Amino acid sequence: MRKVVLAGMLIFFLLLGLWLGLTQLKSKWPGVDEAVVERFARESDRPPRDPYINPDRGDLLLFFFLLAGVAGGFVGGYFYRELFPPKSTKGARNA
Repeated sequence: MRKVVLAGMLIFFLLLGLWLGLTQLKSKWPGVDEAVVERFARESDRPPRDPYINPDRGDLLLFFFLLAGVAGGFVGGYFYRELFPPKSTKGARNA
């Protein structure tokens, strides 16, 4: 019982430290796009612009995921017999 309590306390304090660390470091670690690409774009007088297809609007990413699932399901269904061949009955003993 003592080991369970100690393990629980250790996990709690580790998660607490992780949470506190991540809340403090949000603005100190910019991504590569912000730190490198945008800086070079500004230096060459080409300010950042909105993307042609913005996946942040609406359910566009879910739609792409749906299309990928449909395509994968079609391919998996079409080649089902090759992916999962039927078990051979040759050499099987009849009981």
